[in-house]
Amino acid sequence: MLSFDDPRWDGLEGGYKVPFDPRPLLARLESEPDTKLVWRVLWNQLHHQGDVGEASFAAVPHIVRICGNRGALDWNAYAIVAVIELARNKVGNPDVPEWLQDDYSDAIITLAEKGISELPNAQDANLCRAILSVIAIKKGLRNHARFLTDYDEEELEQIDITWKE
Repeated sequence: MLSFDDPRWDGLEGGYKVPFDPRPLLARLESEPDTKLVWRVLWNQLHHQGDVGEASFAAVPHIVRICGNRGALDWNAYAIVAVIELARNKVGNPDVPEWLQDDYSDAIITLAEKGISELPNAQDANLCRAILSVIAIKKGLRNHARFLTDYDEEELEQIDITWKE
């Protein structure tokens, strides 16, 4: 995991394709009891209209670590990790830097395993979908993960699919 004092943070780009340093927000995520504003800014800066950057990837292991330490079920952690990972293959987005690949992949695996243990206690539909999307990513089911992140139950019902029994 990229240490907070590592100079590689300097100049990493976020979702707006400009340098963005998520370390102050990650520190606040770790220390503040009310994280709504922090999450709003992280979402805005790490992922913008399908775009992500190397700062987005570097933040993932820290998000997983912090949310694991906090112990609370948090939709944001699962959803933002899934969205960042699914944006990785989009044209114009960078790939995970080689120096970060192991930590990034390990973070997704760790979050999926945490999700497997948390899913039975998850009550909120958005949280369940976010957890399932990370599990689907871990299992290599990227299209399934995309459906889980992009569509809620009501939206799926509007898709013209005929189910035969």
